[in-house]
Amino acid sequence: MAEVFDTIVLGVGGFGSGAVYHLAQRGLRVLGLDRFGPAHDRGSSHGETRIIRKAYFEHPDYVPLLLRAYDLWADLEAESQQRLFWQCGLMLAGLPDSEAISGARLSASQHGLTIENLSASAATQRWPGFRVPESFDAVFEPDAGFLKVEDCVRTHLDRATAHGATLLFDEPVISWSSTGREVRVRTANREFVAASLVITAGSWAASVLADLKLPLQVLRKPIFWFETTSPTYNLDASMPTFYFEMPPAVGHVSNVPQTFYGFPSLDRRVLKVAQHSGGDIVVDPLLVDRQPRDSDVQPIADFLKTCLPNVRPQPARHSTCLYTITPDRHFVVDRHPEFSNVVIGCGFSGHGFKFTSVLGSVFADLATTGHTELPIDFLSLARLSG
Repeated sequence: MAEVFDTIVLGVGGFGSGAVYHLAQRGLRVLGLDRFGPAHDRGSSHGETRIIRKAYFEHPDYVPLLLRAYDLWADLEAESQQRLFWQCGLMLAGLPDSEAISGARLSASQHGLTIENLSASAATQRWPGFRVPESFDAVFEPDAGFLKVEDCVRTHLDRATAHGATLLFDEPVISWSSTGREVRVRTANREFVAASLVITAGSWAASVLADLKLPLQVLRKPIFWFETTSPTYNLDASMPTFYFEMPPAVGHVSNVPQTFYGFPSLDRRVLKVAQHSGGDIVVDPLLVDRQPRDSDVQPIADFLKTCLPNVRPQPARHSTCLYTITPDRHFVVDRHPEFSNVVIGCGFSGHGFKFTSVLGSVFADLATTGHTELPIDFLSLARLSG
């Protein structure tokens, strides 16, 4: 006999953890299902830290969501008595017309956000660990910083359980169906029924939503920690998070800029740096090569030698993340076009985690009332049709 809930959340990694929390907080009978364990490292929401920022260079339309995300992270910290956010700022560096610099300035201007504009020499003087190329501009956002990613997921899940949510891990979903009024979800040994379904399946979204033929692509993204040789990179030395948009490499076949991001050292020994651009296409997320390759390390090592010269270019440890990207690199947050009681969140394209607090709330809105007051129209599924 099927077990009955108000809402089922399929996939409780980053975004699903936010969804089960907000649904349970509203007093709903909510079930969360995941094929892996809690706060696992098989998908996109792991690796110690994630940058959070307001002056969003990807598009100014994200800013209202970010302002609400900041409030909800603070609420979660207060409820759980767990620190999740460190406000150390973010330095962006790139050519004056680069996406990072021009986009951050645009978002700050449209939404009245606080940023500081710096020359390359001023940025290098302020943070001696950096060598910002002379042709670059820099933007510093003091309200930015980082989230402790696994702690955020675990805290959402722990508080969801405290509010009455049922969470089942190591429980792969075999199928789901909807009549428009109820949904039915099957795993290998169990069956569940609910009024609504939230699908936040990460890198498995394309297969879970095969009927929609979503144009999603999964990329393998290595992350590295490198030893430092200077205390200037330490968090307690006012080192910010950082993002560099480097011009295309000379002689490289692609004309796409290379982008790199990183964090201050949390342990005074190593700091985390990764390449945001590029990435190898993944055919099966269950069969990802998680071993580092020379081709993964070399672009980051070259970047470090140029811009962070007191960091050893040989990695001390590594991890592997997955990006699930849409053609325009913007998210999909919507209801299923055929089944209004099925909510979809996918394609977060390597810049989504900071939104897990606010979009968890949005998923709860859509699953319970069919609409939300937050501005998500620019993330609709319809834009990807055709």
